[in-house]
Amino acid sequence: MSSRLILSLLLPLALASASSALAQTKGTVDPRPLPPLANPNDPSTPAKELFGRKALPTRSAPQVVGFYAKGCIAGAEALALNGPTWQVMRLSRNRNWAHPQMVELIERVSAKANRIAGWPGLLVGDMSQPRGGPMLTGHASHQIGLDADIWLTPMPNRQLSRNEREEMSAVMMVRKDRLDIDPATWTPTHLPVIRAAAQEPAVERIFVNAAIKKALCREAKGDRSWLSKVRPMYGHDYHFHIRIKCPAGAADCESQTPPNEGEGCAASDLAYWFSDAVLHPKPPPVPPKPKPPMTLADMPAACRQVLTAP
Repeated sequence: MSSRLILSLLLPLALASASSALAQTKGTVDPRPLPPLANPNDPSTPAKELFGRKALPTRSAPQVVGFYAKGCIAGAEALALNGPTWQVMRLSRNRNWAHPQMVELIERVSAKANRIAGWPGLLVGDMSQPRGGPMLTGHASHQIGLDADIWLTPMPNRQLSRNEREEMSAVMMVRKDRLDIDPATWTPTHLPVIRAAAQEPAVERIFVNAAIKKALCREAKGDRSWLSKVRPMYGHDYHFHIRIKCPAGAADCESQTPPNEGEGCAASDLAYWFSDAVLHPKPPPVPPKPKPPMTLADMPAACRQVLTAP
């Protein structure tokens, strides 16, 4: 497969991650409800407009429907805004919902970050909306309650104010030339935090910037098998993205192909990510037409019931 073809296939992911980087966008301490849709039953209504207006989950047992980038979740659970070793950021987004297994995992990993890395805890970014589905801003994935963003900025040893949670930004971990981590911000404690997440059996992927993957490959000692789960991805230079497997018995959940067993640390594994075409992409001669937004008809049929359920 040619590098040009690879780039064309990955461009949509790059755009999605670029918008994910906008997760640094500040929130508000006074979020206003979205206005009602004039005709919510119009088949052409973008699904993000429908799911983005659901403030609460369904009152039902947890059920994951579809794929990470095309699906929804019933019976989602909220991660508590404040925990012994975590705090949720950007409260105005109402994206601290997930499958109970993801909630439990964040609680466990945050305790490990405290115990093995000396962090007071984790700052938790976007998880999913109350009923999952596509979001009005940001991510292409995070739709089925099995994804979560964790800031690479340690939680302060105090409870942040509401204003701080909306206004403060995570710290950039990547050098300006994008070729390696920034030694002024990356510390020896970052590796054990990411490793703690990757070693969780339920975790399918950890997405990080390629420069962070490069640093992990260089610094990891002893058992390095967990590195196979850590994958380079566009953006992800101030946070890492945890993705867990479909829960056992979730027949409507579409699994992702398991990662290769290799560490992914060879020069050839990382060459694409440090190529000029990726680091300094040139705009296409003819701008592509915007992709039509996902509608409810594009999603698994069960998501219609999730959307309308009490």
